[in-house]
Amino acid sequence: MIILGIDPGFERMGCAVLERNKGKEKLLFSSCIITNRKNTYEKRLLELANSLKKIILKYKPDVISVEKIFFTSNQKTVMQIAEVRGVIFYLAAQKKIPVKEITPLQIKYSLTGYGRAEKTQVEKMVKNILNLKESPKYDDEFDAIAAAIACPKELTL
Repeated sequence: MIILGIDPGFERMGCAVLERNKGKEKLLFSSCIITNRKNTYEKRLLELANSLKKIILKYKPDVISVEKIFFTSNQKTVMQIAEVRGVIFYLAAQKKIPVKEITPLQIKYSLTGYGRAEKTQVEKMVKNILNLKESPKYDDEFDAIAAAIACPKELTL
């Protein structure tokens, strides 16, 4: 089972591809797609779409696990992320890939057994599960890895 984890963002979108086989997980790929601030809004969305499409075509995920935003005080950020999510859902629908939305609370609970765990606790569990020596450079990439790991097991059997 191949899982694509995504932490949606307009400036930076974290992506991670995880293979789950018989309860074991292996990280196949992770990255942070960073859009060029000098480009127009539409072109930046296209950058995200094209990069994500390449990942989908290369790894052929069976399911996409997307971190769900729960709140933010910045309305502009909410709108941008909503539009990025639209791109994600469009590409998933195009390839008939089911999407599982997962909240940060669910991710933390899945990885640590506690929904209000600190980021450092989640990071420790991710490193432990995947035998990672180093953390990714950007939190967005790390969050995408965590979203992939936390994708409900019943969806990936």
